[in-house]
Amino acid sequence: MSILSNPRFHDEKTAIECVESIIWPHGVVCPHCGGTDKIYVLKGKTDRMGSKKCGDCKKKFTVKVGTVFEDSHVDMHIWLQAAYLMATSKKGVSSHQLHRMLGVTYKTAWFMTHRLREAMRVLKIEPMGGEGKTVEADETYIGNKGKHKPGARGWSHKEKVFSLVERGGKVSSQHVQSCNAETLRPIMQEQIAAETRLVTDEARQYIPLGKEFAEHHVVNHSIGEYVRGDIHSNTIENYFSIFKRGMKGVYQHCSAKHLKRYLAEFDFRYNFREGLEFNDTLRTENLLTGIVGKRLTYNQPNIQ
Repeated sequence: MSILSNPRFHDEKTAIECVESIIWPHGVVCPHCGGTDKIYVLKGKTDRMGSKKCGDCKKKFTVKVGTVFEDSHVDMHIWLQAAYLMATSKKGVSSHQLHRMLGVTYKTAWFMTHRLREAMRVLKIEPMGGEGKTVEADETYIGNKGKHKPGARGWSHKEKVFSLVERGGKVSSQHVQSCNAETLRPIMQEQIAAETRLVTDEARQYIPLGKEFAEHHVVNHSIGEYVRGDIHSNTIENYFSIFKRGMKGVYQHCSAKHLKRYLAEFDFRYNFREGLEFNDTLRTENLLTGIVGKRLTYNQPNIQ
């Protein structure tokens, strides 16, 4: 039997109860005033399924209020199907594919995917690494094919992505304007513990940055060196491999203003991968815990 045969994926009442159990694990909380004591279930003919009213502030609400689902007319069981497909597709799933599979318009599918990517965004990154742990740092370049100036060389016309990966742990990626030491220093200081063993390639910007950590080891790709004992950047290269195959093979195009959300999507799936004991169901549930406190409107999709 297909996992999509589960009632939460096709029965609206079950879907709403599923999301409520994730968002309100300790009981219903009013998204308007935070009240918990006087919550009434509304069952009138004009009330939407899952409607409730707070006895303290007298306002009505559903589980969608105060989340990326707010003001959406898409049924909750359709949202759950989209969330599951995005959370379980290793290289992503396109808006056109969701449009065909879910029976919604392409415009709706596009906006749904961006709302779910917003839910995947981690706004506060706990420092990675520490004593005895290794973090790999590297940058990659993507997009803007054919936009380089005539005669120009290098990667200056492309979008820059900087990532940090803790071996056996999590990844953190960001869209940066430059990959020089000045830009990368605050990112690395905030996200890597000083006791960490840092591994990078031979790029010049990492030479001064490496001095701020317990150890700094370099693998020299320019002379054909890729592994020296346990000194390598294969972990982060593997992550970039999945990211680029998804961006080129599935999404094909991404504007600079949305790149941060696509990075959040690939980071999310990596950080909740099976190697860290997260199965498809747990990964989807963790995605849904991120919907609270975030709004995304169609007219202003580039919120920070």
